[in-house]
Amino acid sequence: MAVDFHSFARQPDHGIDLLQGALLIAKDEYPGLDLNAQVRRLEDLAAPLQACRFSSMRVTERAGMIADYLYRQCGFRGNGGDYHDPRNSFLNDVLDRRLGIPISLAVVYIEVARRAGATVHGVGFPGHFLVRLDDPGRNEALLADPYADGAVLDREALERLLAQATGGPRKLESAMLMPANPRQMLARMLMNLRGIYAARGDYPRLLVVLDRLIDLLPEVASEMRDRGLLWAKLGAPQAALGDLKRYVETLPHAGDAAEVRRLIAQLERTSLVLN
Repeated sequence: MAVDFHSFARQPDHGIDLLQGALLIAKDEYPGLDLNAQVRRLEDLAAPLQACRFSSMRVTERAGMIADYLYRQCGFRGNGGDYHDPRNSFLNDVLDRRLGIPISLAVVYIEVARRAGATVHGVGFPGHFLVRLDDPGRNEALLADPYADGAVLDREALERLLAQATGGPRKLESAMLMPANPRQMLARMLMNLRGIYAARGDYPRLLVVLDRLIDLLPEVASEMRDRGLLWAKLGAPQAALGDLKRYVETLPHAGDAAEVRRLIAQLERTSLVLN
């Protein structure tokens, strides 16, 4: 298993493995983490489902069995008491503590269900990550909430969840229920950590997360801008200039381009004084 996130992220989308990416994110916090040992933990977790003809069941039966197994028997649950604990985003911690947030619990759900023979995807629902179980042979599918003990969601429940996430009534659109690919899921995990570290003023960890986001989403110029602003805050004008110049070259007409150019001029003056 690769241990270099930069090389991992440069693969085409079909080469991005969700579990490997999630473990590489955790490895930034735990440099000595044995990734293969964590993979074996997921395999062991899935073994009881593999042994009970899980793959031949209807999707409703599969969803019920996964929910009973992961949440009632194994004890996984959403960490409503400390939602913004960064450990909720590190897969090894989630497996240790049986606590997580929607996206990290979705990773556990997906990896266990796939090993047991199910077709399952993540769904980047607004404000709350979900999972989707499919049975292409029977043309069946359903959505479940990995943060709410694997509960199956009908249209009414989805509309309530959407209203909670957006602060008011909003039309439920089919695009909201489309599967997310592993790159999108890993970016969502990193964005959660970015918000946590920014709120805490934990700039060294924030910088690592921005590095990972830029590796994963090189076309998203705003991440380059944010890293440049952080470099400036950390007193590294040359690094800041590299990122900020690339940002305005990529998006010369962005709404904040004039402000960023003023900061570039200020940093260039600072660099001249320092030199």
